[in-house]
Amino acid sequence: MLNIFARASVSRVTDPIGAALLRAGLTPNAMTVLGTAGAIACALVFFPNGWLLTGTFTVWGFAMLDLLDGAIARARGHGTPFGAVLDATCDRLVDGALFAAIAWWCFVHDQNHPAAAAALICLVLAQVISYVKARAEASGLEADGGLVERAERLIIALVGTGLHGFGVPYTVDVSLWLLAALSVITLLQRLLAVAKTARERTEGRGEGGSP
Repeated sequence: MLNIFARASVSRVTDPIGAALLRAGLTPNAMTVLGTAGAIACALVFFPNGWLLTGTFTVWGFAMLDLLDGAIARARGHGTPFGAVLDATCDRLVDGALFAAIAWWCFVHDQNHPAAAAALICLVLAQVISYVKARAEASGLEADGGLVERAERLIIALVGTGLHGFGVPYTVDVSLWLLAALSVITLLQRLLAVAKTARERTEGRGEGGSP
């Protein structure tokens, strides 16, 4: 959802940075790998050790680099099919590392098994939501949108861990279960979008073939 409403505003900020990074010799793929490696490392080091506040800010900082690979590609004038696949793959790796690390913290440090279960549910749903879109597009169908895409997932999860790091109780529980519920809704929205597109394509072919 944020991708729809915030893309133009964010691009006005990131595009000049992307142009400067391109002049410095940095490629979109290099930025993607850098941001991914940093976010995964920070998630797997800080959250399992109970450093929620440090983990929140470092993972968020590296995740923001994901905005710059697109800005560099726009400054260069084009992206590449491999770059798109690499970016999507790295996004899934970061999502998996983040929610696995939060689940570890819930299990080991907080002894909170329901919250850990919610983190694992979020991990699975994040992968499936993205897979539905990729599989639909590979079949020539559409499955865009939904309540929570990647930006919303990161915001909700990291707001919960960040507030807990500041000493606010129950924020991890609330954020994870909220995200799990919204992710289920998003999955259903995408499946309905695929079904609608498939039905329209079928009806269109039927009308085209009628005398």
